[in-house]
Amino acid sequence: MAFDENLGEAVRRQFSKLAISTEEKRMMGGLCFMVDGKMCVGVVKDRLMLRLDPGTEADALSRPGCVPMDFTGRPMKGFVYVLPEGLPTDTVLAEWLARALEFNPRARASKKKRAG
Repeated sequence: MAFDENLGEAVRRQFSKLAISTEEKRMMGGLCFMVDGKMCVGVVKDRLMLRLDPGTEADALSRPGCVPMDFTGRPMKGFVYVLPEGLPTDTVLAEWLARALEFNPRARASKKKRAG
């Protein structure tokens, strides 16, 4: 299944409202939004993927529609999914994006792969 284009567009609109520069990359069967060269949020199928401060993950998971990101079959620390029912309005989407943006300056960038 391709990623939810409507959710991707809603994320773009929110970043645009905040004047946040992003780079979009297709990965993990979805769309990833990079901020300052680091994975910040993404859209995987119909779910919003967020990279959060691992110290705030338990609080995030207590919110409606938020579940551990288990892309590899086991939960990934510092990453969560927000299911469609957890994104009832653009205001709620903006709150989730704010959580990811708050952590982004402290997140570590992935190491670049060396060419051949």
